[in-house]
Amino acid sequence: MKQPGSEKSAAAPELQPCGDAYLRARDLLRTRRAEALLGGTEKARKLHRSRGQMLPRERIEALLDPGSPFLEIGQLAGADMYEGVPPGATIITGVGKVCGRWCMLIVNDATVKGGTMFGMTTKRHTRAQLFAWQHRLPCITMVQSGGGFLPDLANIFPDEGQAGSIMYNQVKMSAEGIAQIALVHGPSTAGGAYIPALCDEVVIIRNQGAMFLGSPQLVFAATGEVVDIEPLGGAEMHSKVSGVTDHIADDDAHALSITRQIVEHLGEPPRLRWTRAEAERPCVDQTQLAGDRGGGDAGRADCREMLARLVDAGRFQEFKQLHGPTLVCGFARIEGFEVGIIAGNGELSAQAGAKGAHFIELCAQRDIPLVFLADSPGFAASDRHGQETVGKHGAKLLNATANADVPKFTVITGSVHGAAYYALGGRSFKPNALLMWPGARASASADAPDEEAGALNWARQLWCDMVVEPEDTRTILAQLLDMAGRVPARPTEFATFRM
Repeated sequence: MKQPGSEKSAAAPELQPCGDAYLRARDLLRTRRAEALLGGTEKARKLHRSRGQMLPRERIEALLDPGSPFLEIGQLAGADMYEGVPPGATIITGVGKVCGRWCMLIVNDATVKGGTMFGMTTKRHTRAQLFAWQHRLPCITMVQSGGGFLPDLANIFPDEGQAGSIMYNQVKMSAEGIAQIALVHGPSTAGGAYIPALCDEVVIIRNQGAMFLGSPQLVFAATGEVVDIEPLGGAEMHSKVSGVTDHIADDDAHALSITRQIVEHLGEPPRLRWTRAEAERPCVDQTQLAGDRGGGDAGRADCREMLARLVDAGRFQEFKQLHGPTLVCGFARIEGFEVGIIAGNGELSAQAGAKGAHFIELCAQRDIPLVFLADSPGFAASDRHGQETVGKHGAKLLNATANADVPKFTVITGSVHGAAYYALGGRSFKPNALLMWPGARASASADAPDEEAGALNWARQLWCDMVVEPEDTRTILAQLLDMAGRVPARPTEFATFRM
């Protein structure tokens, strides 16, 4: 159906049903998600409840506003990396609304190895902090951790992105006025004690929460002295003597209520800097989106078929439609948010590189966020006829992608390889968030094995933030755009474009 001006509906033919490879990948990921949501063993969960404590995910639900989404980041981190540790790496991180304000929640799961930190735990924690920092989200940390898992100390202690970065990020965010709030739900040792001590406000639970650099057992081993938890680092001591904690609660529910009151008094919530139009449904049923990408490189569909099922009313104002057709660029709306879309549609040519750089420059000038739909076998070989300039123009696209200082979101919808992965918003080019569909693949070359290039491995390694099912993509992108739009705009400065 024609729309006013040059805007028109994207193509919307019937897509092939989902392939078996996609369905297998989807079902496997659903199984692993269920493991992550369950947390520790039944025995560990019963022990946790026997102490009068809410389970970690129950705490999250009680803290968030009724009906608020919880957009989990890194849910499958560490899957199959540590014995007896389900996907998630002993921690839960994600964004939800508290008193109408987006907040980052970082929650130790004491039902898994006592909330002990592994290398992937610190990686997931710091990734959550960097997301919060970029979007200026208050951080609410629910602490109940046995400290670092000593056999994995090389992946916890010395390097950037590990435990020290957690502390660094906390104080730097606090210095910028990004609130840092902690709830101490149970015994928290070593690094687990420093995390609340570095926060702006701390809530501790009477006869339950405790903080100490060395536990009573460690004190006895070192000195032979028997000391109880309470005088060493309990709620009464920290609230009356050390002053490390600011609020004392009777139980989990009381602590969560106090935390909501703290958030309520954080000042004026940030406002959206864009005008959001009324959302319109896509012109074609979103449940057909999965049929567009069955996994693997064979049978890559025209990306316009996907756009018809992804953008509001299927309306897509395409830019340079006849030039560089292996990269599709244009303006659209997703749940009412205006976006610039850059979608891989085959092997990227020199023309595609130049066109993509031009389009990104327009979006940066207009403060329009970018959505990359990554699906490309790579850049065309430079020794082909007419492709002598692919390196030069491909570099322009890399330059533009890296430097455009507008919110950027990447969805790997199919298979993306080589430098095309970077040009289409790969992790090292720092998009606000990187999502994958269950059947998606990404690797240096197209012949990488599925277990290495597939979405489960990317999620386990935290190379992507989340694996989302195609029909949920619009909703999740809208939530991400809402967060990003509450941060002040910044001017873009591009590096030198080689003309």
